Amino acid sequence: MRIHDDRYSRDQRRHEVALRFIRHEARTHTIRAWTGLSDDRIRKLYRNYTSDIGGPRPVRHRGKSPQQPAFFTRSTRARQESALLASLCRLVGALPAGGAGDREPARSLAGLGRGELLCQAYESYRSLIGAPLLSFEHAVFLLHALWRADELVIGACRDCGAVLVADRWAMRPPSCSVCAPAAKA
Repeated sequence: MRIHDDRYSRDQRRHEVALRFIRHEARTHTIRAWTGLSDDRIRKLYRNYTSDIGGPRPVRHRGKSPQQPAFFTRSTRARQESALLASLCRLVGALPAGGAGDREPARSLAGLGRGELLCQAYESYRSLIGAPLLSFEHAVFLLHALWRADELVIGACRDCGAVLVADRWAMRPPSCSVCAPAAKA
């Protein structure tokens, strides 16, 4: 056996993606869904990773992941940050252009390649926003929600064409935070 066999490189890649998810404070079930690693292996990775680093340990969140689509449209800041994150996901390729619709189940979105792209998009988002509102788990949920396009969609401002994350069933076309005050005046 050679160390360069596909099996070993795939396992190495799984561990690398899992470590990136751990650094972003992802829940165990999220890491399992995106990497295919067992819960026990993820816990061992976390233990080994935190014993090797100095400084603060990544928080281990428990319980359910975020599941409320309204979180992304509830405030001006949430709308701006979710639009930025959605744009970055689309730019790096984590969010396919067509969306899933009824063609494929949501679980087919999760995978190693897309996990790496999601990490890249989230890391770019974190570097652009000083104190981000959206956690990594929110980013995972936003990606799934936009891919399904059953409640949230990527839209454009009705006045300037800026990218927005919008409620699919909204009665009026959305407007961005810059154009909204001008429309009220």
